[in-house]
Formats: sequence, structure tokens, C-alpha cells
Amino acid sequence: MPPTEYSSPVRTYDFIVVGSGISGLSFALRAAQHGRVAVITKRDAGSANTTWAQGGIACVQSDDDSFDKHVADTLDAGAGLCPEPIVRQIVSEGPQAIQELIDWGVHFDGTVSDTGEEMIELGREGGHTARRILHHKDTTGREIEQSLLARVREDPRIDLLEYHFAIDLITTARVAPNSPLRCVGLYVLDEKADEVLTLRSDRILLCTGGSGRVYLYTTNPDVATGDGVAMAWRAGCEIANMEFIQFHPTCLYHREIKSFLITEAMRGEGAELVDRDGIRFMPEYDPRGSLAPRDIVARAIDHELKRTGASCVYLDITHKPAEFVKDRFPYIYERCLTGGIDITKDRIPVVPAAHYQCGGVRTDVNGATSLPGLWAVGEVACTGLHGANRLASNSLLEGVVVSARALHDCLEKSPRIGEAEEIVLPRWESGDASDVDELVVIYHNWDEIRHLMWDYVSIVRTDKRLHRAATRLQNLRQEIQEFYWDFHVTPELLELRNLVETASLIVESATRRKESRGLHYTLDYPERDDVNWRVDTVLRKQG
Repeated sequence: MPPTEYSSPVRTYDFIVVGSGISGLSFALRAAQHGRVAVITKRDAGSANTTWAQGGIACVQSDDDSFDKHVADTLDAGAGLCPEPIVRQIVSEGPQAIQELIDWGVHFDGTVSDTGEEMIELGREGGHTARRILHHKDTTGREIEQSLLARVREDPRIDLLEYHFAIDLITTARVAPNSPLRCVGLYVLDEKADEVLTLRSDRILLCTGGSGRVYLYTTNPDVATGDGVAMAWRAGCEIANMEFIQFHPTCLYHREIKSFLITEAMRGEGAELVDRDGIRFMPEYDPRGSLAPRDIVARAIDHELKRTGASCVYLDITHKPAEFVKDRFPYIYERCLTGGIDITKDRIPVVPAAHYQCGGVRTDVNGATSLPGLWAVGEVACTGLHGANRLASNSLLEGVVVSARALHDCLEKSPRIGEAEEIVLPRWESGDASDVDELVVIYHNWDEIRHLMWDYVSIVRTDKRLHRAATRLQNLRQEIQEFYWDFHVTPELLELRNLVETASLIVESATRRKESRGLHYTLDYPERDDVNWRVDTVLRKQG
């Protein structure tokens, strides 16, 4: 196959969104009222992390709840690192965001009162002291994704560019060094046409999700390879708190069914964690039992597995009426049934797995990064809402609330539309690169990264393990960088490049924190240190 010629003209948009989950789609729908929008997504738009969210979205909705209670639960879970003003702002703006979702066609489960009034049915999850989880059975994320995506596809002001992989951000440091530093565009690989596009905008929003695929075992879809964090880091953005990787306590342990999450909402409805003899063990670790925050539950399960030598523990909801279980968790019931597990009669084998990054591109509550012209929202970003440990179902809330704030911030800081031609962007140059002919090298490096991250940088860490991971990742980064410059870009190569970058940031952040807090637990510093370490871990590129 001859070398690809990258000669496509520069395309200009008023807004460019990278990612197609709840953050990106809700932003695009609002932004379309103010200009032309491009939504870039590296697979089909429905494969975003949002689709996989089972439990729901946390928001105060009842008289038995309050903003103060939701704020207090979030601060408690966050282990001292959540700025209260940011938590309160996002929590208090939740009801308005929920109404927007409903207006866009999202349906949440509900009941009809004696007076004929429709009432949203609220669930409860670990760390919450009240029922405040809005849900659509056990496929809430899918309901949100499909509803927003249908709206986006119908809007002529939005270009939905599927199978387009964002390669790198373009800043004035590269194209206009005498101008103030800001983000002005990005290069995007059109996978189907095999060409690299140059896109121009003064308002770029990263909503690329997380980095669960950095680990060997994860609940995340294949798209979660840390692309946004890696791109932002290469462009010079500050990155914060990447050591706080949340391991979901209950991922299905099954030979054939991989990466399947058993929602925390099941524990909210009375399911209990038990050992192989059916004995509840969580009360020994926390008075809240199976409803303790995720960091506590994940460490407890990890300790039980190591103490007993068992392969898994079990989630038991068999004491609940079978019809209730089938109606409340139909997706989980059917999925487990395909693996020979009837959750109305059988305990569910579970283990922890990498689930959510609480750190990311450092932003304010409006999603603004340290690089003007670039915003980040959702799991890719670090507003501070999640602190050292995310409270269950706060992630979808953050995505829809902060995306609204980001639009207002965009319009305030860059109010003029149609002046994007002031900066001339160079088209992509492939140079002397040749076509990749050894994908086995990419796959081998991918596997090595995921294995070493699981072995050395997972639920329990030590300085020695982190040092080993850092040394090997440094060598892998050099190998992958040489590979990147020698060959034409492909989705596999781009994901590998981002994977090793993100893994390195996680290790560097974990190495710097000399205490145990929230999701970061190290045997060398097992105690929490509020005197010296009640601060964010912020990484900045030298120079």
C-alpha cells in the first residue's frame, strides 16, 4: 500500500468536542444554539463510557434529602480532598441539569402517586445516606446515551464525526510562537478514509472519558485508553490526582463473561458481600457494611482474597423476591443467566477491577484547563468533585452540570464567532513514515503495560513496586515513541502511545504521594497524613 497523502483542507468550527458521552453530547446540544459544532469520536458514538453506566445519576430529588446531605456524603467519600465550594456548586445545580436530560427525552424509572402525580423512583448506593439515585432499571447510561445521541443526530448544526481519532492538540506555541499561548485546533485521523484532518477552533472541549484499559482487569469499554489526558499533557496542561484510580468492588468473576460490572445499586437494594461460606465480612472492615464507600470495600475484598486464597467473593441478593430482582436488574439478570448464574437463586462471584479515574486534566468548576482555549469535562477532567475517592453516581452528575458551565465559560472568554481564520494551521505531514507491518509489537507492548500496572500499581502499592513500574514504562515510552515517528498513524498505535503516557502519569503521581488516602493505599505509608498531604498532586511539564 503506498504512503498516505494527507492533503485535506483545514476545517473550521465554532466548537469542537472530543468524545461522545454525556458530557460531550450535552455540551454539543447546548452549543449548537451558538454556532457550528463538531463532535469527534474514535469509534461509533454509542460506545462511550456513559453507555456502560448501570447504577444511575446522583441528585437531590426528595424532601427526605438535601444539598447539605449530598455535599457531606461527597466530602466524606473524597477523604479530605474535595473543595467544598466546588462540591456544593455542582450538587446544587443538579436538579436543573436533570430537568434538561428529561427535556431531551431521557426516561428515569418512576411511580404514580395516589393523586396521579408521576414521581421519580430513587435508589441508594454505597456512601449515600439517602435515596437520591435516578435510574433507568440497570441500564441508566445506555438510556442517557441513546436519548442524547438521537437528538445530536437530528441537529443539522452538529457534525458527528465517528471513527475519527483525535491525535494531538495544536497550540500557538507550534504555529504562532509570538502569540499568547492557547489551543487553536487539533489533528484527527479519519480512520475510514485513512487521512489526517486539521480542525480549527478557539473552543475545544475534551470529553474522552477515562483510562481503565491501562489495567489488565477493568469494567471499562475498549475505548478507555486515556486519550484526553495524554493529549492534554503533551500540549502542556496541568494534570492532577492521577494516583486515585477507583477499583469497583464488584466486577463479575466469570471465565467467559469479561469486564462486566455488577452495579453498586444492587447493594443499595440489600445485596450483601459474603465469603465462600456465605458469611458477611464487610462489618469487620466498616460499620456501614456492604454500603461503605468503594475504596473501603475494594480494599476489604482484596484483603479477603489474599487472606483466604480464594479467587473471588460473592454478592448475595437471593433473599430478595425473585420478581423484584428481575424487574430492578433485568440486564444483569439476563447477562448472568447466559453464564449459568441465576442471581435470584445463586450468589454472584465478584472481584475488584479498575473502574474510574478520579484525577485527570486539572480544571476549575467551569471545565477550564490551564491552557486557554481548551476545556475538559467528565472523567478526563479533575474539578476536585471526587477528591481521593468518587462517591457512587456523582460522575454522570458532574458531566452534565459542568458541561453547561463550560459552555457559559466558552462564550464569556471567547464570545466572537467567525474570527477563527486569524491563525493559519499547517496540514499534517507524514514525512518518511511507512506503513505499520508489525502489529504484534503493538499488542505485546499493550499487554505488558496492562500487566505491570495491575501487578505494581493497583489496589495496594509500595515504593518498590512503583519504582519497577516507572523504570519499565520509561523504556516502553522510548520504544513506542520511536515506533510512532517511524510509521503511519493507526488507531492501535495512537492508543498505545496514549496508554503508556497515561500509565506513566499514574505512576508518577502515586510515587509522589507519601501517605495512604482514599484510593491510594501504600504499605510504606499506611496512614493518612492531613498535616503534609492534604493537597492535590499536580504534575506540570518542565519548560
